[in-house]
Amino acid sequence: MGLFSFLTQEIAIDLGTANTIIIHHDKIVVDEPSIVAIDQTTGKLIAIGTRARQMHGKTHENIRTIRPLRDGVIADFNSAELMIRGMIKMINTKGRLITPSLKLVICIPSGSTEVEVRAVRDSSEHAGAREVYMIHEPMAAAIGIGIDVEAPEGSMVVDIGGGTTEIAVISLGGIVANRSIRIAGDDFTDDIREYMRHQHNIKIGERTAEAIKINVGSALPDLEEPPSDYMVRGPHQMTALPVEIPVSYQEIAHCLDKSISKVETAILNVLERTPPELYADIFKNGIYLAGGGALLRGLDKRLSDKTNIPVHIAEDPLHAVARGTGIALKNVDKFQFLLK
Repeated sequence: MGLFSFLTQEIAIDLGTANTIIIHHDKIVVDEPSIVAIDQTTGKLIAIGTRARQMHGKTHENIRTIRPLRDGVIADFNSAELMIRGMIKMINTKGRLITPSLKLVICIPSGSTEVEVRAVRDSSEHAGAREVYMIHEPMAAAIGIGIDVEAPEGSMVVDIGGGTTEIAVISLGGIVANRSIRIAGDDFTDDIREYMRHQHNIKIGERTAEAIKINVGSALPDLEEPPSDYMVRGPHQMTALPVEIPVSYQEIAHCLDKSISKVETAILNVLERTPPELYADIFKNGIYLAGGGALLRGLDKRLSDKTNIPVHIAEDPLHAVARGTGIALKNVDKFQFLLK
């Protein structure tokens, strides 16, 4: 810590499609849904994070809720900037005489194009950042899980977020083989909405579909400890009269099958492209799962059965990427070769 360290504020941001997590001084200080509510007439920010999420799907014509990120990348530049600015303000609750200059480390999907990387950098700079570093999500997840990324040993990380699933084989501080697919938590939610519409003739919103996924979401049709059925309420498609339907985890396992199969195919594709020596290391050490999707019941067993490789779920899968980004921020000089 230098003499003028108070003039620089160092922040690590996991800018996710579903949630944004900010780490400051090694602590998670902000963990909010990536959503903003904006006044249509004035264009001003009304709410951010949890408060905006409570409004989602329940607004009138003057208020619009926006999720600035889609498929892991910025889809709405203006609202992304408002969100980053607003969430950074959440940390600075105490009044300061001098506004410190910001030094940020942000994680980005490994399949990001130059344009997408530029959008993240521009949004961060517009939100007041002086220095912006970027790290690829699977690398940040590996560091957060506790893998020694610089070791001459192969490690495979599968990070299932809200917008993208990142699959990477890491060795000697670099990504050897990787794949970034846009099938993740949001697609699982959409599958559930579609299934409820077709199978039960009931219309449900994004928040209800998310609740179904959390309560009875499963990757396997037979679990050792099955969750009890979840009651869903909503209007019937044809009659618009209210209906109440119990949903079982077997139904959800069936409706998510197609999307999970695409994730399996992508994992096998990366394994195919992995050099044999690193493949042997992965076979010995196993595959590590991170991100919110890792919490889906039975997913580790399903992937393990498919690949014949042990699958481990990270200790705190939701925050693994954010923690890794925080460690990279603390050791910017050490991890300089990983940062863009």
